[in-house]
Amino acid sequence: MTLQEIFDFIKDQKLAVISTVDENSVPESAIVEFGEYGEFNLVIDTFTHSRKYQNLIKNSEAAFVIGWDDDITIQINATTHLLEGEELNQAKESYFAKNPRAKKWDNREEVAYFGFMPKWIRYSDVGMDPWHIEEFEL
Repeated sequence: MTLQEIFDFIKDQKLAVISTVDENSVPESAIVEFGEYGEFNLVIDTFTHSRKYQNLIKNSEAAFVIGWDDDITIQINATTHLLEGEELNQAKESYFAKNPRAKKWDNREEVAYFGFMPKWIRYSDVGMDPWHIEEFEL
C-alpha cells in the first residue's frame, strides 16, 4: 500500500468523521463532506458559529476517519489552518468539483474553509485474514 493508493481510496469517499477538541479538551465529532487538494491535503467548509470552527481556531490539531464500507478505514491525524488566498482558491476548486452542492454556501460570510495537512495516516482493512494495517508518518 502506498500513500498514493490511500489517497486514491480517499478520493472515492464522500464523507468523513472529523474530531476536534475545545480549550477544555472536550471532544467534538461531526460528519463532514470533504475534498482533496495539493499533494495530500484535505479541505472542509464549516460555519463560523459551529463548534468545529471554534475548536480549530483555538487548536490546530484534528483527526479524521474516512471510509467504513468493506471493512476499510483511513485514520488521519492532521494539522489544520484557515485557508486564504491562492491556497483557498485551489482548495475550493477541488472541493466543489467533488461536492458541487456545497457551492451554494460559498458566498456566505459565515462560511470558512480549513485545510488539513496529514501528519500520520493508518490504513486498515479488517476484512482480510490476517488484517492489513499500515501506518505512515508524513
